[in-house]
Formats: sequence, C-alpha cells, structure tokens
Amino acid sequence: MKEFIKNIKFAWYYAKSEKNKIIGFIICNFIQLFIGVVVPIISARIIVNLTDNNIKQVVFMAFVLFLVESLRNTIFMLVRFFAQRTYRETFTKLQLDLGKSILKLKNSCIDENSSGVFIQRLTNDTSKIADVFNLINFRFTDILTNIGIFCAVLIIDYRVFIYLLLWVVIIGVIERRRVSLRNEKDKEFRKENENVSGFVGELVRGVRDIKMLSAEKSFLKELHTKLIHLNGTRYEMTKVDREYSFFAGFLRDFLDFSMICLLVYLIYVGQMTIAVALVVHNYMSHVMYIVNSYSTLLEGIKDFNLSTNRIYAIINSREFPKEKFGKRHLENVKGNFEFKDVEFSYNDKDIILKDLSFKVKNGSTVAFVGASGAGKTTIFNLLCLMYDNYKGLISIDGEDIRELDKESIRDNITVISQNPYIFNLSIRDNLRLVKDDLTEEEMIEACRAACLEEFIMALPDRYDTIVGEGGVTLSGGQRQRLAIARALVQNTKIILFDEATSALDNITQTKIAEAIENLQGNYTVLIIAHRLSTIVNSDRILFLKDGKIETEGTHDELLNNCLEYKELYDAEIEK
Repeated sequence: MKEFIKNIKFAWYYAKSEKNKIIGFIICNFIQLFIGVVVPIISARIIVNLTDNNIKQVVFMAFVLFLVESLRNTIFMLVRFFAQRTYRETFTKLQLDLGKSILKLKNSCIDENSSGVFIQRLTNDTSKIADVFNLINFRFTDILTNIGIFCAVLIIDYRVFIYLLLWVVIIGVIERRRVSLRNEKDKEFRKENENVSGFVGELVRGVRDIKMLSAEKSFLKELHTKLIHLNGTRYEMTKVDREYSFFAGFLRDFLDFSMICLLVYLIYVGQMTIAVALVVHNYMSHVMYIVNSYSTLLEGIKDFNLSTNRIYAIINSREFPKEKFGKRHLENVKGNFEFKDVEFSYNDKDIILKDLSFKVKNGSTVAFVGASGAGKTTIFNLLCLMYDNYKGLISIDGEDIRELDKESIRDNITVISQNPYIFNLSIRDNLRLVKDDLTEEEMIEACRAACLEEFIMALPDRYDTIVGEGGVTLSGGQRQRLAIARALVQNTKIILFDEATSALDNITQTKIAEAIENLQGNYTVLIIAHRLSTIVNSDRILFLKDGKIETEGTHDELLNNCLEYKELYDAEIEK
C-alpha cells in the first residue's frame, strides 16, 4: 500500500491540473453508484409485481426504470468525457516529461541500453500511469455499488448472505494469487519486449545496409530467437490467467448450482417465497461482480506500480544517471579552449586518451589526424561534455567546462559528424530545428555556403522537400552538406567537423574546403579528417597516436618532420 500511495503522488503531479475534471468524474460515479443500487431494487419490484399479477405497478415501475436508465446513460457520457480529458492531459504531460528526462541522460547510459527500453516506457508505461485515476474511480464505484447490493441480500436473508460472503472470500483469495503471479511474469515480459523493440528499431534503421550485405537470413534468425523469448514470456503470463480463470470459473459455476439448491431448499421448507428467491438469484450475479471488480482493480494497481517504477527509474533514479552541468554561464564565448592532462576511457578499462594536453586559440583552425581509434572523435565528445568521467581539465575561455551550464557549452559548439542524422522533415524544417526564427535569407545563405543551393533549387518542392527518415532520399554528400548548412544557421563560435567531408566527391569536397576556409578567423574550427587535402590550410595539425599527440605543426612542417603523416599524405596523392 505504501508503494501505491507513493506512486499515486507521482501520478498526481501530472494530473493535478485536471483536478476539476477528476472531481466531476468522482461526483458522476457516485451518482452512478446510487443508480446501480436503485436499478436492481426496481427490477426486483417488477418481478414481484409480475408474480402478483399487479399490471399497473409493473408498468409504473418500468417507466421509472426507463427514467433512471436514461439518467445513467447521460451520467455515463459525462464520466467518459471527464475520464478522457484527464487521461489525455496526464498522458501528454507525462510523456513530455519523460522525453525531457531521456534527453538529459548521460551518453554512457544511452550506450548501455537499447532504444526499446525508452520506447516502451515512453509509449506503454506512461499510458498505464495516466489511466490510473480512471481505473480507481470506475472499479471503486463498481465495488461500492455491488457492496450495496450485497447488504440488501443481508436484509433479505442472513443465511444466503453468509453463504455468498464465504464464496466471495474464497474466489477473492484465488484472484489475488493470480494477479500476484501474473505481475511477476509481466515484469519478464516487459523486459523482453524492450529487447525486441530495440532490435526491430535497429532492423528498420539499418534495412538498406542489411539488404546490401545480403544479411536478411541472419537478422531474421536473430529476430526469430528474440520473438520466441518474447512470446514465450507472454505465453507464461497468459497461462497464469488461463489456469486460474478456469479454476475460478469452475467455482463460480458450482456456486451458481449450489445457490439454486440452497434457494430451492429454503422454498421447500417454507422459509422463502419464490418471488424473493428470484430477487436473491438476480442479486447473486451482482455480488460476484465485487470479486471481478476487485480483481481488475488489483491487477490495474499492480500494473500501475510496475509502470510507475519503470518511469520513475528514468526520471529520477541512479539507475539512469543524468548529465550534470555547472551553474556558471558565459555570456560571450570567444572560442579558446584547452585540454590539460586529460585521461579518458569509455568502459573504465581501455584508455582512449592518455595525459592529453593542448591549447586552441579562438579564431584558429586546428586539424586532428591519426589512425582510427587514436582518440580524435573522443576529443570532440569530451569538449561537448558528452561524457564527464574523464580525468584532468578541459576548459573554454579559461573556465572548467564542468562548472559551466549547458547553454554555455552546447549553444556555442556545433558538431558536423561523419554520419549526420537528418530528420524526416523538409529541408526548411531541418534547418529551423536549430533556429526557429530562421529567415529566408539566412536559410539561403547557409545552403549556398554549404554548396547545397543548386541541388535544392532543382528539387520539385525546393526547400519544402521532405528528405525521409535519416535523410534517406539524399546522398551521403548531400546529407553532410545539409548538416553543414544546419551548423552555419546555428552560428556557434566553435564548429567541429568530424570526418564531415569523407563522403563527398572531389568537386564537392573542394567546395566544402573553400567554405571551411571562409570560416577561418570568425570561428574556432576543429577538423577531423582522413583526407589530408582538406586540412592543408589549417593553422595547426595535431597528429594523434594511441591517445597522445605524437607531433604537431603546419602541413608543411609535418611533411618534413613526421614520417607517418607524410606516408598518409603520399598515399592519398597516389590514389
């Protein structure tokens, strides 16, 4: 119960803006409660009058029943309105807050969990939390209604009441056991469902590569294995329902049979009339609704607690740690930064950067060169504070980035990656993501500087062309140029090019190199490049090896002083 109360407080935080709707919902349910007690009484009176051949009273009571049922339909419509409004607003706020929390998670946390973990909790678990107030009101009202009828049975005949009470307790205990076992199986099912959702997401995103690799059989085999596990846990969960429902159903049937026998006996010995027996038998089905409502309420509460714990784990627990930023804010970032004795590893075992130290002056263009795994991209990740578990000092304009707020870091750095993610929006909207007040002139200027304008103007819908999920309708070079245009729109002080020209043809690469050169002096530009021809005009080139700076200098200086750099450059020229 303590867990449920704690979780209700959590859900109320998102629902309290709709408290008037919830109050209206409760009032309407109490009216339905009253109607639920009255209707069986009226129905019983109709049966009694029918057996007494009192036709006028039968017609009158039937008319009263019609009016009461009409009122119930009206109230039911209001109940649904209040319930749906409460659900909609609570669901929306909860999903939005969970989405914000997911965006705040540490990158290491995202790396360790599949996308299915977040997708399932954002879609399914939030729904169960948003619906809890409706569940409680509906089921609690049902229980109260049927308890009222249960009390009516006590007034009619205490022996029948005791008999029904015994059966209610027996079936209630069985249902409680069923719900408890089902909840344990449900935990396993949700975990497996997250695994399948994550894998399906990867399959859909990588479907083109899967086809190109002719790896359909391997992926389908893996999907089949995961589906077997998922549906196996689902089967075990439904097996609990099936077996217990069969047993409980058998008990209910036996109760119905034994109840009829009891009523026949009471009629036979002259302690009950046929009319009263008919009324009691009519009440019996309502009495058993108590167990059904209790079972549904208990199952809903178990689901609610499980879902709340899963959501709460992401929003506010150590299981899913959030990014941490400082409180210091830099108003005018110049673009100077420094790495001093920085050491870092992704898994606390394999060290990627080892006592790395270097400085970059604002307005300069610095390139990083080295073999794959040398730590080039890691430098960019740390500069953006994507990971904070490093040793040493990283500073921007002399300030430790751990002490800076998020805006001082992320709003002043743009990363153009090797495989930029382009959203399934129009070209215009992809650019507006980073600047919602983007003007037409700014958009055109950015696309022109990124050598993209000519391509866009040849499209049927031009800037309003939808590019597909991940920019699937664009070539690799076009995606990167759109990402460059997006960076220019953002207009940050520091621009990081992470292999941003690797997928471009030579002609476009030359244009992009010119665009990068145009940024020199106005921005701090960092470039990671395998194509050394794109960085020959950089102010400095740092050659990394095994997480350390092997040597540094201009292009000409490295050609003369670094044999490995010269070999890389000569190999590129020979291609």
